[in-house]
Amino acid sequence: MPLSTGPFGRVAAAMVTSFDEAGELDVEGARRLAVRLVDEGGCDALVLSGTTGESPATSDEEKGALVRAVAAEVGGRARVVAGVGSSDTRHTAALARDAEACGADGLLVVTPYYSRPTQEAVVHHLRTVADATGLPVMLYDIPGRTGTARTTGSLLRLAARLLALLARAEGEAEAEIGAEVEAGASGRAAADAPAAVPGPAAGAGAAASYVATP
Repeated sequence: MPLSTGPFGRVAAAMVTSFDEAGELDVEGARRLAVRLVDEGGCDALVLSGTTGESPATSDEEKGALVRAVAAEVGGRARVVAGVGSSDTRHTAALARDAEACGADGLLVVTPYYSRPTQEAVVHHLRTVADATGLPVMLYDIPGRTGTARTTGSLLRLAARLLALLARAEGEAEAEIGAEVEAGASGRAAADAPAAVPGPAAGAGAAASYVATP
């Protein structure tokens, strides 16, 4: 299957993380699952170390090993998107750099959770992480889990500033805000309007679309 030209593919699966009976990371199992999702499932992007992938329960070293294994197995046939979210900005930026070094094609970054930061702090966190690498960033907004919803204004500020391709992965309940962001971004200044990105990407249980930034 030829690799999609989009930064996050057109059909992305949030991949579970394989463990052995002793509770250790099962790298070979992850390789087999990645191949099956791409070859039999038709996915052209795999999202690793999201909450579906047990990210709160895996170490930084395990996250890196997972990216290396999957990238080695299906890289060139599917985009590998690494979840790097945490509530610690410096830690998240470090995870982003590690993911890039391990072969990730993009990053999944969730709004800082539990601490319920201000919108200014949310924007600072996401900008800092995006600036840490040259990879495109998928912004993950799930207020029911994080305790904080990104506002339309915050998304517009990010879209106007970041020199990366941003994707918005959001729960169905937040789809209305996504529409407002697209309308606001297109209406701000025609001369600065971002180019359309081939898509959208399909993700189980979430509405996802792409926003290309200058």
